[in-house]
Amino acid sequence: MYWMKLKDLCVTPCGVLSQTVNDSRVLLGGGWPEMVMATAVDELAKKTPGKSSHATEAFSRALLAIPTIISDNADLDSAELVAQLRAEHQKEESNAGIDIITGQVGDMAELGISEAFKVKQAVLLSATEAAELILRIDEIITYAPRRREHRM
Repeated sequence: MYWMKLKDLCVTPCGVLSQTVNDSRVLLGGGWPEMVMATAVDELAKKTPGKSSHATEAFSRALLAIPTIISDNADLDSAELVAQLRAEHQKEESNAGIDIITGQVGDMAELGISEAFKVKQAVLLSATEAAELILRIDEIITYAPRRREHRM
């Protein structure tokens, strides 16, 4: 079952190209989509009552890991860049993302940095399904064992 879903997620250049040809929508790159989603999820977490708000906040932090990884992979100061990126995304309709060439936060629309929507969608759905599966397994393991009847 997971093979059927994961086979659509082909991260080779040929796979990304074929997915983009099938669905030509693109998103701004450089961590922009994750920052937009993290900001929205963070706002939702503030409005969510109870324990669910903790899970929502954790999802927001997980989304912030992507810009951090982009920075780290480019050997840049990820803490500084992600802080700048968060500040930029507090502004209305920000196109800010990480420009690994200059090592700074830049406007992804002006720089022409984009990525395929279909690939981003597949990655996000697969990661969310994997996290949900892990949580379900954890829930099953934490249940108390059944009482056994002693037979003599």
